[in-house]
Amino acid sequence: MTDAETSDQQPELKRVMGPGLLLLFVVGDILGTGVYALTGQVAGEVGGAAWLPFLLAFIIATITAFSYLELVTKYPQAAGAALYAHKAFGIHFFTFLVAFVVMCSGITSASTASQAFASNLVKGFALDWGKVGIAIIALVFMGTLAAINLRGVSESVKLNVGLTAVEITGLLLVIAVGLWAFTQGGDHIDFSRVVLFESESERSTFVAVTAATSLAFFAMVGFEDSVNMAEETKDPVRIFPKVLLSGLTIAGIVYVLVSIIAVALVPIGELTASKTPLVDVVEAAAPGLPIGTLFPFITMFAVSNTALINMLMASRLIYGMARQHVLPPVLGSVHKTRRTPWVAILFTTGIAFGLIFYVSAFASDKAISVLGGTTSLLLLAVFAMVNVAVLVLRRDVRQTGGHFKTPTALPVIGFIASLYLVTPLSGRPGTQYLLAGILLLIGVVLFGVTVLINKQLGIKTKGIIDPTHLAETPD
Repeated sequence: MTDAETSDQQPELKRVMGPGLLLLFVVGDILGTGVYALTGQVAGEVGGAAWLPFLLAFIIATITAFSYLELVTKYPQAAGAALYAHKAFGIHFFTFLVAFVVMCSGITSASTASQAFASNLVKGFALDWGKVGIAIIALVFMGTLAAINLRGVSESVKLNVGLTAVEITGLLLVIAVGLWAFTQGGDHIDFSRVVLFESESERSTFVAVTAATSLAFFAMVGFEDSVNMAEETKDPVRIFPKVLLSGLTIAGIVYVLVSIIAVALVPIGELTASKTPLVDVVEAAAPGLPIGTLFPFITMFAVSNTALINMLMASRLIYGMARQHVLPPVLGSVHKTRRTPWVAILFTTGIAFGLIFYVSAFASDKAISVLGGTTSLLLLAVFAMVNVAVLVLRRDVRQTGGHFKTPTALPVIGFIASLYLVTPLSGRPGTQYLLAGILLLIGVVLFGVTVLINKQLGIKTKGIIDPTHLAETPD
């Protein structure tokens, strides 16, 4: 079936997002668990210069964003990286892997948020439940998200709006109380720490910075989700470039400011050891005020937003791939009354449970950094592919004219930087590669099982996947 035939049979999505709504979507999607949970871990890699990895991550993300801008204005359709992989390379299995990796990154991101949620709940209620207690809270949290997604996408989207407001308010609050503390002065404020480079490991300075950048990159992911809104954006060719770059810039400034305030107010050792770093920052900035008591709960709501968005995305991708006959058909099952992809939701939640069990058993002290680092590992691999795809698709002269075009040097730089941060040379721990490998193995096995099922059912495996339908939703 051609694209033209498909468009004749299916109505186009309603274009409802103008510049303001799109900017809110981009900023809300980027700001989240990364800075709330990983500031201390980043400081542990480079000391007081924690702002530097966040700045480098912002630069690399922005370079790749230019590639996304050329592609989304050239092909203003939903499906993002999977669509670009399909158009650039046309290999069915490779397109499937790209879509599956994006899905896995959503689950690892949500699992990171679950750990942050549990740590802040324990902090907020002054509980002493230990590692087992945090794991149980994280599992209950993921189960609650599954229940919300099972109920329906409309409920999920409405909740997302409120959580986004809390998420942004929390970070602005950190900046406000931090700046207020600076005007008041005090012995606990030490600006000299901001330029102090200090690593916990014996790595070289360069490797320590790249290791911290690969971790901080988790804080900058999310903007790529916006390309899936291309079909619902008014005049995407015109407004997407300025809105996406504006959103990235706002997020980058917020992250750098928060990291500088954090290291100036809280000693590096305390910041690194803390599982609730921004709570400690607020308590140091405004001691004795109720804001410090309330902030763990603000953080809980903020990181919930990251988890909700990612689990919603992951289940819909699984559903879409099952409907395209590239995953077992049972994963495309829809609940008769709620009209939600219930099997896909349970499947993705099951993977999240497995990740929580694993890090709780083998990496409980660094659960957040392991899961966050695995998320950035998966997405950096996708970013490397996107930077290649934009150059390959320059050959598609049928789609030229009128769209945004990035300088050729930027995709080259973006590919090299992204690929380097994927490799062990960047200082990544082996645990992240192990988790990513297990997730990819699950995808390969499922793909193989699907091929066998298709043969039994007499379904001819398509030569290419139709990525424009990967994000289908029954709601």
